[in-house]
Amino acid sequence: MGHDSIEAIGNFLNRVDAELARGALDAEGIEATVSADDAAGTRPHLWMGGVRLLVRAGDVERARQILQTAEAVDTKNDTKNDQ
Repeated sequence: MGHDSIEAIGNFLNRVDAELARGALDAEGIEATVSADDAAGTRPHLWMGGVRLLVRAGDVERARQILQTAEAVDTKNDTKNDQ
């Protein structure tokens, strides 16, 4: 990431979910970083406040829209699979 300020746009229960969200943003051209206090993934039991997803301040609104859309699509797919 560049020298712009960064903001957390999401807090996830685990690194896998955070990385999936990061991938959705990356696919839309938004650079994001996963941040967790877990010794680079080697000590997941150290997670205190979850796993954060960080983006540049200028990308916050668009990133949130992308994640909300991705969540809505995921929910629809879960509903289809239940039938």
